[in-house]
Amino acid sequence: MTSMRNSVQLIGRPGTDPEVKTFENKRTVAHFNLAVNSSYKNADQERVDNTQWFPIVAWDKLAETMGNLVKKGKHVAIEGSLRNRDWMDKNGIRHLTTEILASNFILIDPVRYDTEKG
Repeated sequence: MTSMRNSVQLIGRPGTDPEVKTFENKRTVAHFNLAVNSSYKNADQERVDNTQWFPIVAWDKLAETMGNLVKKGKHVAIEGSLRNRDWMDKNGIRHLTTEILASNFILIDPVRYDTEKG
């Protein structure tokens, strides 16, 4: 069991283009939500489609690259790890969220080139 680690692989479609921010310390972060579809048959043997949304976070060069290449609705594969993050809001209420910290991605939709323009 020593080879087990925190690893996630998802294939889906972003709900929006990534939101990219650069901080004063020159670090860059990208955020977007990834829709991952699945389906199953219920007790009546009817197909039921299910969509789950996962928050994706990327930092630095990967964030910049995702900001330039990942687009709303385009198929993308994300590799990363789960990260729990908590914070206190202005009313003193603690919030907890689980995110996918991206370490790599692959665009699945084919890139189309205009053969007339080379």
